[in-house]
Amino acid sequence: MNYYPYILATHIIFIVTWFAGLFYIVRLFIYHTEALQKEDPEKTILAKQFEVMEKRLMQIITTPSMFLVLATGITLLSINSAFLEQGWMQMKLFFVACVVVYHIICLRIMKQLAMRTVKIFSLQLRMLNELATVFLVAVVFLVELKNMFDMLIGVGGLIVLSVVLMIAIRIYKKRRKA
Repeated sequence: MNYYPYILATHIIFIVTWFAGLFYIVRLFIYHTEALQKEDPEKTILAKQFEVMEKRLMQIITTPSMFLVLATGITLLSINSAFLEQGWMQMKLFFVACVVVYHIICLRIMKQLAMRTVKIFSLQLRMLNELATVFLVAVVFLVELKNMFDMLIGVGGLIVLSVVLMIAIRIYKKRRKA
């Protein structure tokens, strides 16, 4: 029996859950940092709630999903090791390593928030959140198109779109405050 399609389907499912967790955890960080700027008792109540939510998300969904993505990915590569010789796969593995580092950075931010020693601001977290999207788009374009040029066009388009959205959000915020 050919198990490759089943392993691939499982790999894709856990990619979705891993990235869902990464997207949501940074949103929680944004709300958490904003809560830390409030006055007590609201500050303490919100901070404790965000700490519980962040810890559960990372321990129950995001980190296990990362390990399952890596395990199924290694299994897929062991079945079809010829992919390792192809440039698109080497670049994909580079981006996967970047996402693992991103995940570790999120774990560090989570610990810093819990200890109230975080030195990152809401705006920086919003930009960090966009980085996960860039990694996801790069990997999807590489896997589907299997070449660097089309991946660069896709990522470039995403970056341009992100810049336009950030400018639009800043304009909106200024108008809303006025």
